[in-house]
Amino acid sequence: MERTTLQSFKEEALKREGVKQIYEDLSAEYEVRKQLIALRQQAGFTQEQIAEILQTKKSNISRLESVNSLSSPRLSTLSDYAAAMGYKLKIEFVRNGEVCP
Repeated sequence: MERTTLQSFKEEALKREGVKQIYEDLSAEYEVRKQLIALRQQAGFTQEQIAEILQTKKSNISRLESVNSLSSPRLSTLSDYAAAMGYKLKIEFVRNGEVCP
């Protein structure tokens, strides 16, 4: 029996009615959280270290980075998180795959 790859599973799932729309609706949330994790890891910080810098609990950082979190982060939280690693938050609006001027 051949093992299913993530890519083939995703391709099959996106063929099902409604799945593609849900996937697209959640893509921005997943992307933000993926970027948060990548930013932290590139800076060489653990969740505990970021929590200490931001004067919060590790569980709050874990929730912030979790794709399964039911809460959306505030812009000020995202900005503080970025600043803790020497970055600033930039938000862009996109239409049809292009960045608006």
